[in-house]
Amino acid sequence: MHVLVTGGTGTVRSQVVRELLKRNVEVSVLTRDASKAGTLPDGVKTVVGDLGEPASVRHISDNVDAVFLVTAVGPKEAHEGLMAVTGLRLGGVTRIVYLSVHHADTAAWLPHFGAKIGVEAALAATGIPFTILRPNNFHQNDYWFKDAILQYGVYPQPLGSLGASRVDVRDIAEAAAIAFTEPGHDGQTYDLVGPDQLTGEKTAQIWSRVLGKEVRYGGDDLDAWEKQFLQYLPEHIVFDFREMYDFFQKQGFTATPEAVARHTTLLGHAPRSFEAFAEETAAAWKG
Repeated sequence: MHVLVTGGTGTVRSQVVRELLKRNVEVSVLTRDASKAGTLPDGVKTVVGDLGEPASVRHISDNVDAVFLVTAVGPKEAHEGLMAVTGLRLGGVTRIVYLSVHHADTAAWLPHFGAKIGVEAALAATGIPFTILRPNNFHQNDYWFKDAILQYGVYPQPLGSLGASRVDVRDIAEAAAIAFTEPGHDGQTYDLVGPDQLTGEKTAQIWSRVLGKEVRYGGDDLDAWEKQFLQYLPEHIVFDFREMYDFFQKQGFTATPEAVARHTTLLGHAPRSFEAFAEETAAAWKG
């Protein structure tokens, strides 16, 4: 099998590449920037292209059997996802695995949630075998907060007090590789969720324990969060994420026990806990 991974240099996508290689799958990566080819593992082919460009999507499935479809969060996300699906209808791919988001339909007003719903519907209409993966908030998102945690002793992600069933990107990658290489996943949608319900306070407490220093939760003040993160992110992304965190704080971002059990069955092992991720990450940061 030959799988094309769109944007394969991203956090989840690069892990998917590694998982596919472990299973002796031939892998190509679609990227806008040819210079990023040097960061890919040996044996991975680079295809330069853009999901927003007809010249690219007309040939997205050339010489590949299947596609792992990921679209970048932003104003073009829905358009690029639908362009990709339209292009894939023109080719001969035998499977598509699409990375959506947990509770996409529950919070469809959020730009980067709602953008995925149309792509999910489009996949179902193509007739091409597909699997949809809906992951929760990633453990590895906390890499972004390294300086705040280590230098200032603050955990800044405003998760609120209801909790999120956060998931490790390695579990996402395993799920994707399983969907490509094992039977029984056609037409399935999987919530990819962790075993814990992590509040902002609980997350800070875990970082405190594994680092051996006080880390306090930055709190639920979204006005303050927005002011801070406008220094680092585009305004449209900050708006989108602020409303996402408002949803987390008011409704939670948790999974049912049944969803956790189904994810466990899919993987063949329990999803990785946030505490295990934090212990591993703290050791790396200290080293």
